[in-house]
Amino acid sequence: MATDSWALAVDEQEAAVKSVSGVVKTSTTAEKTDEEEKEDRAAQSLLNKLIRSNLVDNTNQVEVLQRDPNSPLYSVKSFEELRLKPQLLQGVYAMGFNRPSKIQENALPMMLAEPPQNLIAQSQSGTGKTAAFVLAMLSRVETAERYPQCLCLSPTYELALQTGKVIEQMGKFHPELKLAYAVRGNKLERGQKISEQIVIGTPGTVLDWCSKLKFIDPKKIKVFVLDEADVMIATQGHQDQSIRIQRMLPRNCQMLLFSATFEDSVWKFAQKVVPEPNVIKLKREEETLDTIKQYYVLCSSRDEKFQALCNLYGAITIAQAMIFCHTRKTASWLAAELSKEGHQVALLSGEMMVEQRAAVIERFREGKEKVLVTTNVCARGIDVEQVSVVINFDLPVDKDGNPDNETYLHRIGRTGRFGKRGLAVNMVDSKHSMNILNRIQEHFNKKIERLDTDDLDEIEKIAN
Repeated sequence: MATDSWALAVDEQEAAVKSVSGVVKTSTTAEKTDEEEKEDRAAQSLLNKLIRSNLVDNTNQVEVLQRDPNSPLYSVKSFEELRLKPQLLQGVYAMGFNRPSKIQENALPMMLAEPPQNLIAQSQSGTGKTAAFVLAMLSRVETAERYPQCLCLSPTYELALQTGKVIEQMGKFHPELKLAYAVRGNKLERGQKISEQIVIGTPGTVLDWCSKLKFIDPKKIKVFVLDEADVMIATQGHQDQSIRIQRMLPRNCQMLLFSATFEDSVWKFAQKVVPEPNVIKLKREEETLDTIKQYYVLCSSRDEKFQALCNLYGAITIAQAMIFCHTRKTASWLAAELSKEGHQVALLSGEMMVEQRAAVIERFREGKEKVLVTTNVCARGIDVEQVSVVINFDLPVDKDGNPDNETYLHRIGRTGRFGKRGLAVNMVDSKHSMNILNRIQEHFNKKIERLDTDDLDEIEKIAN
């Protein structure tokens, strides 16, 4: 398997990387622009891909809505049942997949069916969906034919690269299979035709290659994949370009669309792009606060909050802990102050490159640092299973200063996973933050007890 047309100059490559994975804004006052929102989501998605070493054991129930409710519903428990080409099956096992994940059990029989069926699927990072659609593409490719047959759209250059890695790994026993990247900076001669069977790229460049530059004949495409649709539609231009590409494809082309979330805007977009689809949705598992002990600490200033945190520190480092701050500035200050006191902490901050953030999370996961200080944006979607203590150094509020109940649930919900008991401590330093805490208590109908951090016996008790 080769990537012949991968001819990006190093400086262009670096520029492209910086453009997406550089700064993720954490502004709490201004509304985010479309571009910033997309950058957040794209960076988050890339981060999740970088830190996943294996599939997540997803406990969500899968709901399947078939285009034709009368046709039998198949699911598979092994890859052998799919009757894949031997080289593909070899590639699947070489990647470390032993049996299909929950989403793969249902999606793969639909994706590999004859005649091909269209699919809209909801799937979070780590559920094996990239491997699923790559398998579908590789199954449909005629390697003897030297022209693009499968087209995959990704929202950013780096996400396209991640998908490319999966194709290279899974297709490594198919040496005649070739892959091209349609990304800005990969310059080809005008009038040139592409001989690679699979093309991955960003919407703007793919559209140019299909229409203006005619590198790809869209009428010969058999499989069209639109990945990370929720990230894609955060940019108006990408939405329009994706629809224009889809309209150039033949009627019998198989259309596959994936999205982590299914809000209305994603649905509307998906239905424009994917005609007569089968739909796979994940029923969201209710996060619960039942297994989490919640406390608050009353302080009169930021310094007092810091002192209370230091008193708690001995107890919390027994386990992995996450400390949430409202702004980057507070997070940096807090991490520096804790380090001065001789504590080992990791800081996850918005100005870091995505790769740096992935390295920080990896160290935290491995237990090299027991405490992670972070802002809300940076930690969105990150699962570290062994976190058993969450401290809200600042309570979560939305841009209008009202309690952000969903973020509160998501933050502290990390600690009570898999039936384990978790601990959440909220720092309160003003009448306003006490009011926020009271409203959070009312919303969840759960009493949050007061904790005296000068009482070391009390701290020992809650930590064990």
